[in-house]
Amino acid sequence: MTSVIPKGLSEQVKALADGEVSSRALVERALDRIAATQGTLNAFRRVRAEAALCEADEADRLLAAGRRLPLLGVPIAVKDDADVAGEPTAFGCCGEFPPKTEDCEAVRRLRAAGAVVVGKTNTPELGQWPFTEGPAFGLTRNPWNPEYTPGGSSGGAAAAVAAGLVPAALGSDGAGSVRIPAAWTHLIGIKPQRGRISTWPDPEAFHGITCNGPLARTVEDAALLLHAASGNCPGDLHQPPPVDVLSAVRRDPGRLRIALSLKPAFTGTPKQLDPVVRAAVLRLAERLTALGHEVAEAEPRYGVGVGLSFLPRAMAGLWDWSAHVPDRTLLDVRTLTAVRHGRLLGGGPLRLARAAEGPLRRRVGEIFSREGFDVVLSPTTATPPLRIGAMAELNGWHTDRAVIAACPYAWPWNVLGWPGVNVPMGFADEEGTLPLGAQLLGPANSEPRLISLAAQLEADQRWYERWPAGAPGS
Repeated sequence: MTSVIPKGLSEQVKALADGEVSSRALVERALDRIAATQGTLNAFRRVRAEAALCEADEADRLLAAGRRLPLLGVPIAVKDDADVAGEPTAFGCCGEFPPKTEDCEAVRRLRAAGAVVVGKTNTPELGQWPFTEGPAFGLTRNPWNPEYTPGGSSGGAAAAVAAGLVPAALGSDGAGSVRIPAAWTHLIGIKPQRGRISTWPDPEAFHGITCNGPLARTVEDAALLLHAASGNCPGDLHQPPPVDVLSAVRRDPGRLRIALSLKPAFTGTPKQLDPVVRAAVLRLAERLTALGHEVAEAEPRYGVGVGLSFLPRAMAGLWDWSAHVPDRTLLDVRTLTAVRHGRLLGGGPLRLARAAEGPLRRRVGEIFSREGFDVVLSPTTATPPLRIGAMAELNGWHTDRAVIAACPYAWPWNVLGWPGVNVPMGFADEEGTLPLGAQLLGPANSEPRLISLAAQLEADQRWYERWPAGAPGS
């Protein structure tokens, strides 16, 4: 067997199938790197060392017997909002949570595909914020620059992948929580169509705004994890038609009309696009033009309704999930305030928010149906990564304002339930330690088109060749 450990998810799958490396070797390496970085990056809430090694040995037995599965023997991580049998699901909160008796459907599918779940990654309390910090686990740091956050709420997952601890991870995205940390850690992050990956045992998550999605270094790896995790249970409220994301990676997207959108949706709070981010997204638009696409400035017609539809669903979701917290008095005071708001908004306002979704889809969807664009290109965030602790001393209202100012671009697509893909677009600093990202956004069930376009950009830009200092590829 080779002494060189392959780094990417697809590379590891191939090396395992060809007998060039064992699952135990891959899992041992992942566990060693997690242990070596936990005191600095702090990416993981739970590590399944003993169980993961047993599962790796079983994967090696299956491989030796000629068994082949999409992810057989590869180590991956999942966010600490996903149920893993035998582990608690604390979702970033303090307290003693009971271990789960069953995997959630997404984890079940990943295991059925042969993946070895090495651990659960850190997330802020109930996934609220674009930074991954909290009293339950401390500070999760960005592998590119430890003075900065990797983003959130899937910040632990993004840090783990960016640092090369695992080749890919499953996160969740309720207001950009996959795309934002992907942007700030130089990764591909896919928010798929609502329901593409089951949220079971919940029929839907956060009243339909949250979905599960992959984080990886390459488009191919992200598509492979998305493919393996996709599928539904009979009780899922959202069951979109199947799409082929694997072949999309190698398919030419054709000449597309791309709307360059720099104006965020209305929130009633101050926000401004950082000039460094603006310049980067304009450069990316120029590259898309050079690749043969038509790029023109155009804005989706969000109106005020998209924000009014988002807030009750998000707050009511916090109220719902807080019922699982053993001791609410241990929650951050900002979380408690949001939970109380969720209780108030969970009746009539929530029903009105859900009723508004259809008209909102038609209104925003006119950029595709009436104006003839295929894809919307926008910044993923308005600013470069935030410093660790930038919002630690803020109260709830000032935290919300600061979060909206930094990340006003991602959340509307959660209201609509449509797919989006973050792609890297360089760095905010000359040293290359503050990554930036852009979103490719599409209408319902457009993951294949977005993935094909992202793969074309990746072949042109070769983002995956850059690693943070100290990572395996650096």
